[in-house]
Amino acid sequence: MVANQEQEVDTASPAATAVDPMRLASRWRSPEEWNEVAKELEAEPAPSELNTVNSSGLFAVVSTDKMSVRYLGTNHHGHDVGVVQADRPAPTHRAVYYFEMRVKNAGEKGQTSIGFTSEGFKMRRQPGWESDSCGYHGDDGYLYRGHGKGESFGPKFTSGDIIGAGINYLSQEFFFTKNGSPVGGFPKDIKGPLYPTIAVHSQDEEVTVNFGKEQFCFDIEDYILKEKMRQQSVSDKLYLQPDISHWVVRSYLLHYGYQDTLNSFDMANETDPPANHQNGFGEPPEMYGLSHRKILRQLIMSGDIDSTFKRLGEWYPQAEELEDAVKYARANLASFLTHKAFDGLLTEIVALLAYDKPAETCIGYLLDSPQREFVADAVNAAVLSTNPNMKDPESCLYSCLEKLLRQLTVCSFERRAFNNNQGDTFLLHKEMQKCERSRRS
Repeated sequence: MVANQEQEVDTASPAATAVDPMRLASRWRSPEEWNEVAKELEAEPAPSELNTVNSSGLFAVVSTDKMSVRYLGTNHHGHDVGVVQADRPAPTHRAVYYFEMRVKNAGEKGQTSIGFTSEGFKMRRQPGWESDSCGYHGDDGYLYRGHGKGESFGPKFTSGDIIGAGINYLSQEFFFTKNGSPVGGFPKDIKGPLYPTIAVHSQDEEVTVNFGKEQFCFDIEDYILKEKMRQQSVSDKLYLQPDISHWVVRSYLLHYGYQDTLNSFDMANETDPPANHQNGFGEPPEMYGLSHRKILRQLIMSGDIDSTFKRLGEWYPQAEELEDAVKYARANLASFLTHKAFDGLLTEIVALLAYDKPAETCIGYLLDSPQREFVADAVNAAVLSTNPNMKDPESCLYSCLEKLLRQLTVCSFERRAFNNNQGDTFLLHKEMQKCERSRRS
């Protein structure tokens, strides 16, 4: 049930306002629509070739696909570097970015290098020799971070070696690999767009890059999985009350009136209902009108709207205003169609209200199960709002589980904003799909 109920970020949050696509979140979107939302959020171009135009020019392009270069300069001093960046900066809407360089020929001095540089990097200097850049160098195995003085880092590399460079957005670190094994990592203290960069610096040096079109020597998928598990282990160590998960699930079933499922859940657990964590004593407010809300949900899901209105009128006269609202909408809602923010939603609503029997029209699909569930949830919230003991009427809009998920989403975006909007974009629907695929495999 939760998998189809994507949470909308609190638009008052700074993180939410910085990421407009999240405002697309609506609980009645289908899985297919959410796949499109996820694709939109992740549609970020990645490097595909070397930028042989904006470069030092001290090399020959060996391959027609612009993936290999050979040194052509004369190595007299430090400015005779054949350095070249990728055609695009490293994408940031992911957990990790990674690319590799194969040293086809280490040449006379083996001064090949790999790393990341900023857009305004001096194109006749090794990566790491100037500010806003870093590089791992083959002739000494040193790491260079923004100045000409290197530091001991890893083994040297030469002809036949495959060297990788990556950005771990989860831990905010750079890392390098050699022949499929990690060499080491260090804090990512460079801001702004960063370009994958390689360099050659002595006679006959030749290298080839791989931006992901071919399989990497390093198992990057396993690395990402382990990094995510390592991040998860931090939250797993947080202390929670022993029955908290039972209580959260139970409160969700109570909130939405799934009475039969609730009874089965309690029987399966063979325990007394956990203590009410919300106010410490007494009956949970979600118990209000439970049997009535169960029946109303069943009527709506079966499409029996007439019986729904009848029962609402009998049990909750306050809700009779819903029918008047429908009549009002038919007469006045069209005036809101000029507001772009409501385009999609209002078009669907007006289409439904335009017909006395919408199920028999071309927009009948809007009455399918996912949309009915949304209506059932809205009616459920309306009934809960009539509870005279409900101190905060808005608290009935979401279950405790959904509030936790909303908080998780906001916190994820806040963390991403803190890291200059770098890293995975969190979408509950996407995470649920990953869990489902993992379970099936």
